[in-house]
Amino acid sequence: MKNSIAVIGASGAIGRSFIKALHNRYPMAQIHGFSRNEPTGLNNYNWHPIDIVDEASIENAANNISAPLDLIIIATGILHNQTLQPEKSLRDLSAQNFEQVFRVNTIGPALIAKHFLPKLNKKNRSIFAPISARVGRIEDNRLGGWYAYRASKTALNMILKNASIEIARRNKEAIIVGLHPGTVDSGLSQPFQGSVATSKLFTPDYSTIKMLDVIDGLTPADTGQVFDFNGIRVPA
Repeated sequence: MKNSIAVIGASGAIGRSFIKALHNRYPMAQIHGFSRNEPTGLNNYNWHPIDIVDEASIENAANNISAPLDLIIIATGILHNQTLQPEKSLRDLSAQNFEQVFRVNTIGPALIAKHFLPKLNKKNRSIFAPISARVGRIEDNRLGGWYAYRASKTALNMILKNASIEIARRNKEAIIVGLHPGTVDSGLSQPFQGSVATSKLFTPDYSTIKMLDVIDGLTPADTGQVFDFNGIRVPA
């Protein structure tokens, strides 16, 4: 049973789907949604502002939560924007782009862990689950490219592993995992969907339900790992 839940990145495609699916699955739970801008069209949750590249904003957001949290989901991430594209070769590398990607994909979740992990329920099973990506797996990299994005997800997975070891010393029921959602039909993946088979392009709602099924089956023995939407462990 989950009584208090936080979804960080509530305005994104996956974050919105998580809030809807969580309300359907746990109708009595108090759900907190965090995002830079308040999303429209969502009900049955409490919205709080957050800027994940600003530690003071993260700390203030965490201070808005008083009840122990049973589940924390981080559904934020960046791959591209108007000025940023994934690198195809070394010629495309730039310090500015690396910094931007790492701030959102790695540093932001790390600082969220710093301020939100102490809020996890210590009496019952509780879960901290940022969205990661299979492309962060070193052994799976056979195409190259996407330097900053791949590296940011690999670094995120190491941060989760570190945090899982530290938190287990004082919270034996805590589970810290990364989740790979598959290729989701969203703004993040839209420019790159041409090479994705229709059967492997998921709606946000489908991916979210699959990930919630994975979350529901986790035990403390799973902490520190990364799992895909089918519950299969993704090695480093």
